[in-house]
Amino acid sequence: MKILFHVATEGGARFLLPLALACRRAGHAFGVFLTHDGVRGLNDARLQSALQDAARAVVCEESWHRFCPGARCPVELGSQTVNSALTGEAQRVVSL
Repeated sequence: MKILFHVATEGGARFLLPLALACRRAGHAFGVFLTHDGVRGLNDARLQSALQDAARAVVCEESWHRFCPGARCPVELGSQTVNSALTGEAQRVVSL
């Protein structure tokens, strides 16, 4: 995967949609790992749609349950171990 977007803040999550769309236009494989309150970015249906093009979109399960209790997660639930693996696979990591 060319780029991993690591989203750790709700403010940073606002930048993810235009970046994901730019990757799609350019044909770059990208992945996403959302953690802490960055998981709240998944409340945006447009972002959920854009992440369907991701090689992999994962949310920290602990963060999801903390910041979005009772909500259905629209992407893969994972752990910080998955975060480490994605970081190792990516050519570039962009932290938001």
